[in-house]
Amino acid sequence: MRLFLMIAVMAVVTYLIRMIPFTFFSKKIKSKFFKSFLYYMPYAVLSAMTMPAIFYSTGDMTTAVVGTVVAVVLAYFNAPLIVVAIAAAVSAYIAGLF
Repeated sequence: MRLFLMIAVMAVVTYLIRMIPFTFFSKKIKSKFFKSFLYYMPYAVLSAMTMPAIFYSTGDMTTAVVGTVVAVVLAYFNAPLIVVAIAAAVSAYIAGLF
């Protein structure tokens, strides 16, 4: 019974998150500020959720910083996502060996 209640609550919350913008923003948004705010919001939320996980995932700040620096440099040079992910993981692993 508790499992079904938890699933129902998650379903309602998920539905509300998707429904509320449609109810409040039925007209076309004309404000440039609000458009840019909504455009960059997913990136800001993703960054806020990801950055703490990056620096605490390895248990050692040095390896996390090494992996992050490698990932940022490769991403800056437009490397494919799989290359960035593998290089960051390998560099963090190698830094952990020392």
